[in-house]
Amino acid sequence: MRTHQLPRRGRVRFLTLAALVPILLLAACTAGPSTRPAVVENDGPAPTGRPGGPSREVPLPRLEQPRGASIEWSDCGDETRQRLGDGAARAGLSYSCARLTTTLDAPGLPARGLTRIAVLKAGDGPIPLVVVNDIDGEPGTLHAARLAAELPPELLETFSLVGMDRRGTGDSDAVRCIPSDVRTTLLGHDPADGVGPLLDAARTAGQQCAINLEDEQGAFDSWRTAGDLDELREQLGLSRLNALGHGEGSRVVAIYGARYPGRVGRVVLDGMPDPSTDHASVLDGVAGGAEATLDAFGADCAQRGCPLGPDARGAVSALAEQLDRRPATSAEGYRITRAAALRGILAGLSERHRWPELADAIAAARTGDPEGLMAFLRPHLVEDQLQAARLDGTIATRCNDTPARLPGDQLSARTRELATKHPLFGGVVAQELVWCNPWPSRGDDPPAIGADGTPPMVVISTATDPVTPEQGTIRAAERMPSAVRVAWQGAGHHAFGSACVAEAVRAFLVDGEVPEDGTLCPA
Repeated sequence: MRTHQLPRRGRVRFLTLAALVPILLLAACTAGPSTRPAVVENDGPAPTGRPGGPSREVPLPRLEQPRGASIEWSDCGDETRQRLGDGAARAGLSYSCARLTTTLDAPGLPARGLTRIAVLKAGDGPIPLVVVNDIDGEPGTLHAARLAAELPPELLETFSLVGMDRRGTGDSDAVRCIPSDVRTTLLGHDPADGVGPLLDAARTAGQQCAINLEDEQGAFDSWRTAGDLDELREQLGLSRLNALGHGEGSRVVAIYGARYPGRVGRVVLDGMPDPSTDHASVLDGVAGGAEATLDAFGADCAQRGCPLGPDARGAVSALAEQLDRRPATSAEGYRITRAAALRGILAGLSERHRWPELADAIAAARTGDPEGLMAFLRPHLVEDQLQAARLDGTIATRCNDTPARLPGDQLSARTRELATKHPLFGGVVAQELVWCNPWPSRGDDPPAIGADGTPPMVVISTATDPVTPEQGTIRAAERMPSAVRVAWQGAGHHAFGSACVAEAVRAFLVDGEVPEDGTLCPA
């Protein structure tokens, strides 16, 4: 799949920063129960609430000052600003880094082994607020630092943002186990063209990870990441964890709440994955969300006057057909196929602040220059001495979290169904069905995401989301007795760009004002 290959390495361990959470400011929200009509600015349906609303038996905890913190922070401002790039860091904002050691807890070796977790603190607010990002998103330290630059200074007077690179990712002890040529096949082959090559690559990936990780292979999952959060809570000197989860990272925080209900503080979950164990149905929702987000991207593109013109979907379809006939090659020697390009576009759709960059990348790729799209693909595909490829940690965690495996005939059938139903992103999303098929399946039930005894948690759904589509977030909230849902009628995988959502979250975190279940925020 490539013209050259990076040197292979086993799992290499690093350390570093982390920081988290974004929230913008002010503007009116339209709040009310789920039966209220949709807001005038938006003709979309009002959110569906649960009968009787969430349980309010447990009050929202008071904010507390840390006591007996044991983390040793050191200044990492220059390094963090360099990582963020030009203009992404706020002047005067402090950044401190540390690392903590937590129990690896591999299956069959309970409470055994150690792993190092990189953390970063942004700001000097007295109360830590932990942010957890998607497993395939940018490392938590970098994500948190970036989000801190977006926050109003008033929020940072109350909170410092503490981000961590999740186990297996970033500058924590990262997973490095998939050969680079195999990685390119996993991302670059469309299973709608035949499951065989992708399944062979998935088998090789599983075998290499079993060899490289040995007994640790099963230690990368959301349940054990929730345990890392509790170690972080303890070392921060807190009796309760205040946290903000983003996308799939919200699932980790929700599992934390179910596992340690008496240690939950103020929690906000921006998007939640569908909790169904029918992986193909979940991916059907993700592909549908991606197609809808492409249309929202196109409308935004046309309004801005971007280089794709009034028909962004047409431009993407034309690029896909062009790469079907003749794949491009990046300056580093990577072959950019139709599937690889669509995977990069999907990554770009999830980061709304990068939509202008994505439009430029698609336009350039149509002229034969794939470097812009490669910028979206590179973090998932390429490893070097400093950073692991995100795909390795993503596959390890998602496959350990996913209990179901499909037999070969169903795998082909469901892949074809997804590709037919969702012409652009169905086949690309279906890659994930194949990735996990040879991976050892867990022998127990998936961990719960809700439990009695937890205080109110704010769950934010987004009407058009390419990663955690709204219906999946609704189903997740319905399994959480204390969930209070805020529905944003916008598009993208990050609801804090809505001033209405931002104000509801600020009031919840800082003032302790629990929003009404079914609060509706216009686009």
